[in-house]
Amino acid sequence: MYNDILVPTDGSESSTAAVNQSVSIAEPHGATLHFLHVIDVGTEMAASGNIAPELTQTLEQEADEILDAATTKAEEADVTYEQTVLEGTPHEAIAEYSTDHTIDLIVMGASGRSGIKEHLLGSTTDRVIRSADTSVLCVRP
Repeated sequence: MYNDILVPTDGSESSTAAVNQSVSIAEPHGATLHFLHVIDVGTEMAASGNIAPELTQTLEQEADEILDAATTKAEEADVTYEQTVLEGTPHEAIAEYSTDHTIDLIVMGASGRSGIKEHLLGSTTDRVIRSADTSVLCVRP
């Protein structure tokens, strides 16, 4: 049923729950997990001057750490995975990746790192649901 599952991850509690859920789904289906971290160039890359290279390095290091945590879960369950870091607008990058890689299911946290608990659904998740042609499973911690 599922061959390729996309798991956008930002290191939040919801996205960690999505990683765990995606591993549970992928394991019996023999699916490949595609762990994706998108560096939001609209907000994250607003720095200029001498700060920008340091900020870029910090964000790339953070992305690697987040993806390493996700891939560890896949390795523990002996699930095949790929990991990718992209720069761009998160919902656009997720939808485009999904199309380009013929993803069967997107599994993502219901809310991300914004920390605003009042929102029922994170803005990136909401935008992915509205823009992606792929089914989206929203996971809560």
